[in-house]
Amino acid sequence: MKTKIIGLTGGIGSGKTTIAQYFIAWGIPVYFADDEAKKILYTPDTIKEVGNAFGESAFTDGMPDRQKIAGIVFNDPKKLEVLNGIIHPKVRQHFKDWVAAREKEPVVIKETAILFESGSYKDCDAVILVTAPKELRLKRVMQRDNTTEEKVLERMESQWDDERKMPLSTYIIHNIDTAQAEKDAQNVFEIIQKCEN
Repeated sequence: MKTKIIGLTGGIGSGKTTIAQYFIAWGIPVYFADDEAKKILYTPDTIKEVGNAFGESAFTDGMPDRQKIAGIVFNDPKKLEVLNGIIHPKVRQHFKDWVAAREKEPVVIKETAILFESGSYKDCDAVILVTAPKELRLKRVMQRDNTTEEKVLERMESQWDDERKMPLSTYIIHNIDTAQAEKDAQNVFEIIQKCEN
């Protein structure tokens, strides 16, 4: 039986990682694509490709500097495309290998902020979208990252808004009240369990 892949996504500050932790606690393996992308940036092949694409200005002490790279690609769609062309195929392959190593699992979850933007939602059997009001998301990220409203808004602007994601999503969890969000996640979990049998 083929392992079902469920995408889990949501805009910055929506609390998708919290929802992912519930699914882990209930026994579903979760792949954190954004974390893996960060690790892949520091592999020898990627370091070389980033160096070739962006030169010394993207490095600090001989290693790729994520803040410098973000500064280079942020307002330049062509450079962002180059970066994504380096990182995304490697993450896709890493995820394939990760799923293959869990072939006995009926369901796995792929958690990523840019599930829709990267087009990888097309490879999922279903998608869970985590949403929250913009003001609440702003507040959460400013506290979590100790950053300014302006910087958070910039990051929000680079992602699709919820209105665009909702029609493409199978399940929607509104993460405003933690207890309610956990209940909604539990309901989704139970539906997924029924689909397995």
